[in-house]
Amino acid sequence: MSAAGRSREPRTTRQWLILGVAAVLLAALCLVAGLWQWNRYEDRAAQIDLIEENWSAAAVPVDAVLAGPGAVLPDDAVWQPVTLTGRYESDATVLLRNRPVHSTPGYHVLVPFVAEHPGAPDGIVVVIDRGFVPLGADGSAPASVPDAPSGEVEVTASLRLDEPPSSRGAPDGQVQAISTAQVLAAGPDGASWADGRTVGAYGALRAESPRPATAPAALPAPGTDPGSHLSYAFQWVVFSIGALAGYVLLWRRERGALRGASVSAGDLLLAAPDVDAATGGTTSRARRAGSGRGLLARPTGDSDDEDALIDAQLR
Repeated sequence: MSAAGRSREPRTTRQWLILGVAAVLLAALCLVAGLWQWNRYEDRAAQIDLIEENWSAAAVPVDAVLAGPGAVLPDDAVWQPVTLTGRYESDATVLLRNRPVHSTPGYHVLVPFVAEHPGAPDGIVVVIDRGFVPLGADGSAPASVPDAPSGEVEVTASLRLDEPPSSRGAPDGQVQAISTAQVLAAGPDGASWADGRTVGAYGALRAESPRPATAPAALPAPGTDPGSHLSYAFQWVVFSIGALAGYVLLWRRERGALRGASVSAGDLLLAAPDVDAATGGTTSRARRAGSGRGLLARPTGDSDDEDALIDAQLR
């Protein structure tokens, strides 16, 4: 039998089992990927709900959210605006690296703030992100850093959870993450002056009074774009269904071919080499002779030739 005939031999039960397992495995992997995207979508939707609820909420005193030194910001209070009264420790100002705003590279200005607190006689220390300053001429530092207001200041800030400490190095006076411990340690006097007064949160500045003559650029509002996680989840589900449907379709097409349910003109032409061998070449000669009379011309020969042609196709 020719190569064309061998390529059309029906698959064995073993081959169908292997194809079935592969289709099920592919479908399962697609479902796992879809579930992962769905979970990311739900997490992002929960974050957006929290932002929309807290960002526009009325500011409350900081002691209503943080009980005192060592307190950690509750998850449901992220982005909650609070008011703090106290003073900036301007000498301990630190710059946050590699945190662009609206795709503009630059630095965030981080200044520790000693806030009054009824549960702490010496107050609590909260790092305040005062805003953004662009890169200077050589990119290694900003062109200038506006001073924080001196004396007693009232600050309104949205509370954020401390970021995990960064393992990446940074020049003196700069950090790679807003981790209270790292920010204080990067100051010229270290972190010892704030021992026992820090909290597990920092503040993103919303307003300060008195307002300084110059200030860093205001921080943007948090983003509420849900991203593409939901559409990706549906796409993975479609891929999973497609893997199983493709297997079923392949099985049905082969079963139909074995039953002779559909034999097209193209299939008959592909089988012509085998029929030539079986009929002594009469079919190919008839096809050549009929080609000059148009596509509708029938090959010469009796019905036995046509039966042989179909038999060769179905072998």
